[in-house]
Amino acid sequence: MRIVLLGAPGSGKGTQAKKLMADKNIPQVSTGDMLREAVAEGTRFGRKAKSIMEAGNLVPDEVVLGIISERLGQPDAQEGFILDGFPRTTQQALDLEELLDQMGTPLNSAVLMDVDFDILMKRLTGRRTCSLTGKLLNVYYSAQEELDECTNAGGELIQREDDNEETIANRLDVYRENTEPLIEFYRERDKLVSINAEGSIDEVYERLVEAL
Repeated sequence: MRIVLLGAPGSGKGTQAKKLMADKNIPQVSTGDMLREAVAEGTRFGRKAKSIMEAGNLVPDEVVLGIISERLGQPDAQEGFILDGFPRTTQQALDLEELLDQMGTPLNSAVLMDVDFDILMKRLTGRRTCSLTGKLLNVYYSAQEELDECTNAGGELIQREDDNEETIANRLDVYRENTEPLIEFYRERDKLVSINAEGSIDEVYERLVEAL
């Protein structure tokens, strides 16, 4: 199973990737994690990325692709992988397609975690952390007993500064603008699988496994 995960912030992409990873025994390959690991291990492309980042510049696509090729060449990725956070543009998707074809490991599918934008807003703007326990809650979706348990014990339900409606709306607009061309890219190649990502974690996971 070799898949790319597409989904807006708040779509549950990370949660579902972790379940799939444990169930299928394949790695979730996140570009952020890969970069950090490659730099820490001093790989060929990790050294290149380190010098670029230390100069205050963005790591170019060719270096990111080099790091992806290093990561996907490791033993735990031989039976498959879940690629998260890359590609973000159609050019990156083309470059990734070429790389994976060269490696003999073409993608099986690009999975779109599809959630209504009103629900995404509630998932993201409703996030709170209990100041006493650090537990993550949501004022729209958590049980009232869970919310009361925190406040009745003298805790506060704290909202992150960047979880306000304006910032979230901007993030979702940027996501939509960047991702729509990618969705078309994979649809044209008959690789796009769209999953209704609304509902409980287990309900969504069941749909995901059935679709794959």
